[in-house]
Amino acid sequence: MKPAAVLFDMDGTLVDSERIWGIALTELAARAGGTLSESARLAMVGTSSATSMRIFRDDIGQPDRPEAPDLAWLTARVRDMFADGLVWRPGAMELLLAVRAAGIPTALVTSSGRELVEVALKTLGAENFDVVVCGDEVKRPKPDPEPYRTAAELLGVPIGSCVAIEDSHSGVASARAAGAAVLAVPAELELEPVDGVHLRTTLTGVDPLFLAALLV
Repeated sequence: MKPAAVLFDMDGTLVDSERIWGIALTELAARAGGTLSESARLAMVGTSSATSMRIFRDDIGQPDRPEAPDLAWLTARVRDMFADGLVWRPGAMELLLAVRAAGIPTALVTSSGRELVEVALKTLGAENFDVVVCGDEVKRPKPDPEPYRTAAELLGVPIGSCVAIEDSHSGVASARAAGAAVLAVPAELELEPVDGVHLRTTLTGVDPLFLAALLV
């Protein structure tokens, strides 16, 4: 038995890019004359750009600060750091390559925008994904189920036969609501046990047979 598809989150799941986002957001706060709290930074993990920027503005005490210039600066800064190369999360590259070798369809389902994803794919390998769903290409991003449902529809597979791999509350909620089996591998956030969600500390040792067992 194989999953109909494996749906991978990107930031914090496949690559250690949440650290990069943290650096860029801290720099942006300093440019704005403020300081970003750790609690606000963690609250942004896995969320859409609109939600993240609202949290950012509220946290630095500038709720009416224009969003567009900050988002443009942040995107450019993160893009430059992504271009230097991204570090794989433990076991992530091995699992992705094993899934591909097994002939299982794959999707990248991320809250990041297409501009940044295209840079990240230079590390991840665009050829490793049959479908890519970006945060700025859906009407309702994570935690809404739309991103994962969209990925399954584009692949032409039933979402209930898919395994989604996530690291954040927002992503787990999205995948669960869509109807996928969920493997959660926390990076920066602690995730509490939830019915239907399988927790592991890393992807090391996870293979297609392990993922298939999650569907039983």
